[in-house]
Amino acid sequence: MTTFILRHLPLFAMAALMGTSCKSVTTAPAPSKGSINPTNYVAVGNSITSGFADGALYYNGQLVSYPNLLAQQLKLVGGGNFNQPLMSPSSVGVGSTGNAPLMLGYSTDCLGVTSLAPIPTATVGDVSAFSNNIYAAQGPFNNMGVPGAKVITAAVPGYGNPALGPNNYNPFFTRMAKNPGTSSMLSDAMLQNPSFFSLFLGNNDVLAYASNGGASDFITPQATFAAAYQQIVDSLTKNGAKGVVANIPDITALPFFTTVPWNGLALTRQGQADTLNALWSNMYNFKVGNNPFLIKDPAAPLGQRLINSNELILLNIPLNNVKCHALGSIQPIPNQYVLTTMEMANIQTAISGFNATIKAVAQAKGLAFVDVNAFMQQTVKGISYNGININASFVKGGAFSLDGIHLTPLGNALLANEFIMAINTQYGATIPQLDATQYHGVLFP
Repeated sequence: MTTFILRHLPLFAMAALMGTSCKSVTTAPAPSKGSINPTNYVAVGNSITSGFADGALYYNGQLVSYPNLLAQQLKLVGGGNFNQPLMSPSSVGVGSTGNAPLMLGYSTDCLGVTSLAPIPTATVGDVSAFSNNIYAAQGPFNNMGVPGAKVITAAVPGYGNPALGPNNYNPFFTRMAKNPGTSSMLSDAMLQNPSFFSLFLGNNDVLAYASNGGASDFITPQATFAAAYQQIVDSLTKNGAKGVVANIPDITALPFFTTVPWNGLALTRQGQADTLNALWSNMYNFKVGNNPFLIKDPAAPLGQRLINSNELILLNIPLNNVKCHALGSIQPIPNQYVLTTMEMANIQTAISGFNATIKAVAQAKGLAFVDVNAFMQQTVKGISYNGININASFVKGGAFSLDGIHLTPLGNALLANEFIMAINTQYGATIPQLDATQYHGVLFP
């Protein structure tokens, strides 16, 4: 994919290549801000914007959030400080269920087999972070990325108010809001009067449904999404700020959805296949080798059926139950771990509609536009960047962290470069790109 390699080479690297073929010296253009004012950059988004990775929000992940990397490059053209609601460097970090971040380590499964696998860095995460508001000591914040945020929640007052009760507020916003009882993400962002902004929001308006196998949560209705997105952009631009917006990737291409094979039920002996066929009165044709998993489906006979080859099993399925307790063969896999054909169609329809809204708003407002969906598709196919091969494979691909949804430092650097290219194109700037080779993928022990 030579064209992609050249497109993503830093300017100084391109100059070096050219210099090897002739004696004339080609220099990169001087950094320029073009027509933007980068002095007060504010990023609005969700977990990807916040630096969330490996299933949790933690200090080292926040340092390599894509907006922090973008702000680093904006400083080369007059950008100011970029303040983030950082977790303590000594904190283990915390995820949405109070969990600790994942790391790659040795784990022994129910069969006694030891192998490398994602394991928690601690028994429990730093849940005290949820009740410790840091705005007075550290705010205001340029990074308004809130894990779990949706387009439809960005302007909700009291979004961080614990008095609303469980599941009615966002504890990640509680810790960073100016006033958890009354602030919205958008109001806190606008208090800073941003001179330039980025907006990467909308993933969770469909991802929350998808990551629960369509069994809980919901997809935001198209009209509701469009109205809420327009409100956000109208607010961010009302004082003349320019910005960059990003669309939503095809989330079903993320490792969280593609790692567990649909036909991962491996039978090594004919006796195993015969036992299952007898158990199910030959409703299914189990055989030696790889077989489709058995899943729940209320519309199917007995409320279950074999999974289709185009359907997906989620990464959070309890694999020990598959290996040792007949989940997927005697016990059908529950809905929350599977995306069926119908659910996938719902997801694709939503993403297509959301992305049409985002692009239309960007064009109407004259904003820079990042096609993250195209970037994701290219990542799935594979990227060659300065001698490094990167793809969307779980663990080894380099782009995605151990939760299978959020990016590694390397992935964030590549995404930041996508934002930089969009800004340069729209606003006539020459902001230098990051050297993504300075950032790592998943760390191996």
